[in-house]
Amino acid sequence: MSALPITEIELQAYVDGRLPPARQAEVEAYLAEHAEERARVAAYCWQNEALHAQFDAVLDEPVPARLAQRVQRRPWPLLRFAAVLASFVIGGAVGWTVHGIGGAGSQAPMRVFAREAAQAYLVYAPEVRHPVEVRADQETHLVAWLSKRLGVKLKVPDLQDVGYRLMGGRLLPGNKGPVAQFMYQDTAGQRLTLYVSNGSQYRRETAFRFMRQGNVRVFYWIDERCGYALSGEISREQLLRVATAIYHQLNP
Repeated sequence: MSALPITEIELQAYVDGRLPPARQAEVEAYLAEHAEERARVAAYCWQNEALHAQFDAVLDEPVPARLAQRVQRRPWPLLRFAAVLASFVIGGAVGWTVHGIGGAGSQAPMRVFAREAAQAYLVYAPEVRHPVEVRADQETHLVAWLSKRLGVKLKVPDLQDVGYRLMGGRLLPGNKGPVAQFMYQDTAGQRLTLYVSNGSQYRRETAFRFMRQGNVRVFYWIDERCGYALSGEISREQLLRVATAIYHQLNP
C-alpha cells in the first residue's frame, strides 16, 4: 500500500475507471479494508448505472431539425468542433485501451463470473418442471445447505416489493468453486436468477458492473464476502431496479 492517502478525487476517478493500474490496485486494497468507504463507492457506482439507464438512449435520438438547419448555415464552426471532438475521442480511446491492458487481470475473474451467471440463467430459467433443486417452501433448509457448501453465510433477498417471488434455488459448479443460484418469478412468468459465490477470490474488485450476453442482461458486484450476479431478459432499467432492491437488503 502506498503511503499516499486516498483522496475523494481518486475515489471518483476509480468509479469512472480513470486511475492508473497501480493506483487502482491501491484504492481497491483500501476499499477492502474500509467498509464505509466501500459502501459509498458502491453508491456512486449505482448512481452511474442509473444515469446510464436513464440517458444512454438520448445518444441515439436524431438531431432536431432546427439544429440541423443551423449546422447547414454555419458549417465551419461545426467542423472545428468536430475536429476537437475527434481529438478527445481518439485520446479517450487510446486511454481506455491502455486502461484495459493494465486492468485486464483484475477484471477478468468477475467477467467470467458474470458470463457463468448468464449461461446458468439460460439453462435453468426456461425449465418448466425442474427450474430449481430445492423449492421456496424449504427456504430454511435451502439457505443452510447452500451456505455450508459455499463456506459463507448466505442471505436470500425478498423481492416481493419489486414484483418477484422466490421459487427456490440450486447448487451449481462454478469456475472457482460451488455456486448458488436462486430463481425468482413475477406474476407474468418472467424469471430472474441471482447467482452467488464465495467472493473471497474477488475481494479486490468492489465496483458494480453491467454486461449483456445476447438477450440476457447481468448486473454483478462484490458485497462483503459474496459475489452476486443478477440475470434476466428484462430491460436494463428494470434489472437495475431489482438489483438496487437486493443491494439495499444486503446493506440495511
